[in-house]
Amino acid sequence: MDGPDGYVMVFAPAPVLTVTIDQPSDETELHLHPGGQGVWQARMIMSLGVPVVLCASLGGEIGQVLEPLLVTEGVRLKRVLRDTASGGYVHDRRDGARREVADVPGHPLTRHELDELYNLALGEGLRAPVSVLSGPGAPSLVPPDLYRRFAADLGANGGRVVADLSGEHLDAVLASGLFFLKVSHEELLRDGRARSADEDELTRVMYDLHAAGAETVVVSRAEQPAFALVDGEVLEVVMPRLEAADPRGAGDSMTAGVAAVIACGGDIRTAIRTGAAAGALNVTRHGLGTGRLDSIAGLVDRVRLAPAGNRPQERTTPEELADRAAGR
Repeated sequence: MDGPDGYVMVFAPAPVLTVTIDQPSDETELHLHPGGQGVWQARMIMSLGVPVVLCASLGGEIGQVLEPLLVTEGVRLKRVLRDTASGGYVHDRRDGARREVADVPGHPLTRHELDELYNLALGEGLRAPVSVLSGPGAPSLVPPDLYRRFAADLGANGGRVVADLSGEHLDAVLASGLFFLKVSHEELLRDGRARSADEDELTRVMYDLHAAGAETVVVSRAEQPAFALVDGEVLEVVMPRLEAADPRGAGDSMTAGVAAVIACGGDIRTAIRTGAAAGALNVTRHGLGTGRLDSIAGLVDRVRLAPAGNRPQERTTPEELADRAAGR
């Protein structure tokens, strides 16, 4: 990726330590990595050749292990030290499928820690052309209002805010406005925003999300092509099928690809195609948020944005979008 000011601030308030037990041959292996949505997104952004500033909180014994691991990843780490411990999980993958052995989400950040983290990340975000707001893992760790303030302050000062959130945290950032939103259809169903996974219903929800504050919306649909609402046009993200080694992480990689392209001055359609390619390549690997730049670049040209349902569509004006969202 090329661009004069191409770097991204990733807000990852509560990264976790991931421990995976694996046995690809006769010997058992242990793999320790930093993880969590923001870390996986930062890793993919860097795979695309774009620098990342990662803003996070770290605490306890797990935090002491996480800090050098994050630095080794190549991010420019900006962290607030917590009095309480960071979280982590242990997965056993020796039989080919992931089995959760332990999951420790960590403790909610205190008011003082939240203030320190907000000031730190806001300062970095105001300097970055694009800021990614990633989820805190367990929703109780960071209150939704912190995200609302972030989106409002960054947007009001010319920043482009990319969000990959759900639930109350999504409600909060919509109230402040977003440049780009990625959400999965499972999250829309779980949160009660969508009544079904039908195309017409997801289309309705995308118009609702746009009217609520998201300029561009992408809804990922697991192994099915994603839907995108771009400039009033509903598109299907069509790409070649690839056999998955680990289905997790495609959505995070898609968000990362979009942020990387926009940070380097690219247009939103190229960004979505790049994000789709990054997500598709990620599931062919066992490492979340990983991928090769040359492989992703080679797949971008194979990704198409086609009118959803192969139906001709006319671009919709902002006024028509608002009417559709209001049911008029």
